[in-house]
Amino acid sequence: MIGNLEAFQDELAASGFPPLVNKRAGAGFRGRFAARDLGPLRLFSLDTPESACVGRERAATDGEHLAVKVMVRGRTRIEQGRGDADLGPADLVLLDPTRTVRFESTAAAHVTVMVPRRELRIRPAQADRLIGVRIDGTHGPGALVSVLVRESARLAAGFREADAVRSAAAITELIGVALEARLGDVQPASDEGLRDRIAGYIEARLADPDLSPRSIAAVHHISVRRLHKLFEDQPLTVAALIRCRRLERCRAELAGGGRTVTAVAARWGFADSTHFSKLFKATYGYNARALVASNRAQTTRTRAAGREQDGGDQGR
Repeated sequence: MIGNLEAFQDELAASGFPPLVNKRAGAGFRGRFAARDLGPLRLFSLDTPESACVGRERAATDGEHLAVKVMVRGRTRIEQGRGDADLGPADLVLLDPTRTVRFESTAAAHVTVMVPRRELRIRPAQADRLIGVRIDGTHGPGALVSVLVRESARLAAGFREADAVRSAAAITELIGVALEARLGDVQPASDEGLRDRIAGYIEARLADPDLSPRSIAAVHHISVRRLHKLFEDQPLTVAALIRCRRLERCRAELAGGGRTVTAVAARWGFADSTHFSKLFKATYGYNARALVASNRAQTTRTRAAGREQDGGDQGR
């Protein structure tokens, strides 16, 4: 989309960005805006002229996501929270869409990815320390995130649903690594660090049907009892975390259509499809097959509407 200032700001606000007031833009403002979905991630490519903006706070109920802004070209200075970041090409910064933000930029291009907070597994106190802080996008994990986000924004439309979900999980994991690295010389306590590594291990191996507390403990050279002790003050036990994340992956893939419930369940480590269906219904309140049927019906209606439109166009 290419738009004037009002249309551009309306589009941003509707997409979850803070409502912006651009103090430098004139009547000749022209900005480019494109949105892409990659699994649970939402990617926004923006191309803007020289700007100086203030973004007002949004309601806390809008705070399901954090934003990672990656520069493509130009320079931007961003102030949010206690952070003050001067960003050049490839650099990135973590932002909270619910908070006031101020920035000044040259003519610039950048990509912003909206990441569900719960997917990042970063504690609120850690996020507060990182909001508005520059992350170097030229080396280390920051460079990997920078390249992947920029390329994903360009290529996301070509992903199949299942591939998009898995790719989004990989990008989210790398963002978490980059954020943890940027926390600097304050290292997490030994238990916390081990728990984070185990959570990352679980995330990367959800499709493995043999993933279990016993196998996880063995890989990390600890006892099963020690593993359960690490998670005793967490919202979910180890087994519940595995089950919850697998169910989320299944639901996302079933919503995309194209595969049977049994195939999707097996893909994400549920060997017994009947047990999976019971878990799915207990968790989400509706049947997995009903989700598939609803998606197929919607696809059929969309195709039928397209054929009717094509027929109408040809009849004119």
